[in-house]
Amino acid sequence: MHPILIDFGFFQLPSYGVLLATAVIVALWTARLRANRVGMDGTQIVDFGLWLVIWALIGAKLLLVLVELPRYLRDPASILGTIRAGGVFLGGFVAAVIAAIILLRRYKLPALPAFDVLSPSLALGHAIGRIGCLLAGCCWGAACDLPWAITYSSPIAAENLGTPLHQHLHPFPVYSSLFNFGLYALLAAYYRRRPAAGRVFATYLLLYGVGRFLLEWTRGDAVRGFILGGALSTSQLISAGLIIIGTGLHVWIGRRKAA
Repeated sequence: MHPILIDFGFFQLPSYGVLLATAVIVALWTARLRANRVGMDGTQIVDFGLWLVIWALIGAKLLLVLVELPRYLRDPASILGTIRAGGVFLGGFVAAVIAAIILLRRYKLPALPAFDVLSPSLALGHAIGRIGCLLAGCCWGAACDLPWAITYSSPIAAENLGTPLHQHLHPFPVYSSLFNFGLYALLAAYYRRRPAAGRVFATYLLLYGVGRFLLEWTRGDAVRGFILGGALSTSQLISAGLIIIGTGLHVWIGRRKAA
């Protein structure tokens, strides 16, 4: 791990911030190329995507506060710490989808084709962002005695994020990054086959929901919230919703095509 990428003494450049910026740039760049190839306005897609990124960041931080509400109620000043935190991805995803539904009319974009264009790039950006999580020391895994277990050692991460040090843990950010890189490759290849509008987005919802639901069992941090007496995390509940919506969207597209 390497929370601080460059330390100038008077200014520190955080690794997570650099990777997050890289993720946004790469995701929007690939979405622009994909849009241009199918006759959509790539520049418009980038502009649209930037607004979704802004709302995703807000949603991610909002869910972060909600799942740890008792902590923030005890210490309201600690909310300022969310400025340097990435937040909860699924909170950002839900906020971005809501914002997209509102903004689609403004940009005069067809909903399902626009979501299809963005879905592979979303997975790619997420994969890069998880590398930032690994460097920063956030989103750590549960206790692990497997050969590939990792240990964190940075006192900066422990102070800023509460990262447990010198313990063998599941490398959750690595699992998530590899999963999302694989999801990007699959979705990008599927998109090139030009399936019916909405299929790529529905596949993203379904596969990401399944993958995230399962990967949550390897996480050890508490920044997720828990429901049903601690049986499931908030992220697992949202992931289950994505699976249902993705499956339902596939069924709806199939019936509409057959009609």
